[in-house]
Amino acid sequence: MGGLLNILSLSGFAALTIKEIIMIVIAIILIYLAIFKDAEPLLMLPIGFGVLLANLPLSGIADPPNGFFYIIYKSLVETELLPIIIFMGIGAMTDFGPLIANPWTMLMGAGAQFGVFIALLFSLLLGFNIKEAASIGIIGGADGPTAIYTTVKLAPHLLGPIAVAAYTYMSMVPIIQPPIMRLLTTKKERSVVMEQLRPVSRLEKIIFPIVVTILVGLLFPPIVPLIGALMLGNIFRESGVVERLTHTAANELINIATIFLATTVGSTMKGDTFLTLKTVEIIVLGVVAFGGGTVGGLLIGKLFYIFTGGKVNPLIGSAGVSAVPMSARVSQKVGQEENPGNFLLMHAMGPNVSGVIGTAVVAGILITLLTH
Repeated sequence: MGGLLNILSLSGFAALTIKEIIMIVIAIILIYLAIFKDAEPLLMLPIGFGVLLANLPLSGIADPPNGFFYIIYKSLVETELLPIIIFMGIGAMTDFGPLIANPWTMLMGAGAQFGVFIALLFSLLLGFNIKEAASIGIIGGADGPTAIYTTVKLAPHLLGPIAVAAYTYMSMVPIIQPPIMRLLTTKKERSVVMEQLRPVSRLEKIIFPIVVTILVGLLFPPIVPLIGALMLGNIFRESGVVERLTHTAANELINIATIFLATTVGSTMKGDTFLTLKTVEIIVLGVVAFGGGTVGGLLIGKLFYIFTGGKVNPLIGSAGVSAVPMSARVSQKVGQEENPGNFLLMHAMGPNVSGVIGTAVVAGILITLLTH
C-alpha cells in the first residue's frame, strides 16, 4: 500500500491542478461534440485531444524547448506554414464558377466582413489592444485558417481561444444563422426564385486565380502567402492537367496539415493560460463577430433585392461568411422552407467563396496597418 502511495505521489495525479482538471473536462466535451454531435469533427476532434494532452501534468509534451507540440508550434504554426498549406487544399477543393458567373456577389462577401469590424470595436471597448482586437475580429469571417494566420502574426498568445471560438461557431452555422436570416428578411423575400446561373468556361476558371493573385498580391502584399496558396490549389484543379497534384492538395496534404495544426492549437490551451476572463470575453465576442458577419451579408443581399426589383433572394447574402459550403447550404435550407421549389445553393456559393477571399483581404489590411 505504501509503495502504491509512493508511486502516486510521484505521478501526474499528485501534480494535477484544478485548472488542469477543468481543461481535461473541456477537452472531453470538445471530443464528445466532434464525435457525437458532428461539430466540425475534422478540427474539433484533434483540437480536443490536443487540449487533453497538453493538460496532463509532468508530460512536458507542449513545454519548451523539447516538447513535441512546442517544436511543431515553433516550426510549422508560428511560421504560418500549416495555415498556408490548408489554404492550398481549400483552393484545390473550391469551385469559383458561381462567383465568376455573378461577380456582383463579391459585394455580399465584402458585406459579411462587417462582423470583423464590429467585433474589433467591441474588443477595444473591453480593453483588448488593437492587435488583439483585430485577431478577435477575424472570427467574424468564419475562416479558421485565416483567423489562425492573423493571430499568429498579431497576437499569438490568444491563439488557443481564438481558434476554438472560430471553429466552434463555424460548426454552429446551422444554429446561429437561421434566426438572424428570418428576423431580417420577409417571407416574400425568402421565397424569391433566382434565374439559373450562366455556364462558366474553362478558360474563365483558369484566368480567375491568376488575376486574383496579381491584384490582391499587389494591393495587399502581406496576404500573398494565403491568397497565393488558395489560388495555386485552385489552378491545379481548374487546369485539368495535374490531377495528381490536385488530389494530393485536396486530400493527403490538407489532411496532414489539419492534424498537426488542430492538435497543436489545442496544445496551446493550458489551464493556467486559457482559464481567464479574456478567454470568456473572446468566446462571447466570437458570437458578436459571427452574427455581425451574417447581418452584413444579409443587408447587402436586401439591397440587391431592392435594386433588381425583387430578382435576388437576400438569403444568399448570409453565405458571405466563409464557412464553405455550410453557410451556402443554410441559405438553401431556409429558402426551401418558404418555397420548396427554390434552389439557392449555387447562387449562395458565389458570396460564400468570395467570403474566403474577402476575409483574407481584410486580414491583409489589418496585418499591413498594424505591423508597419
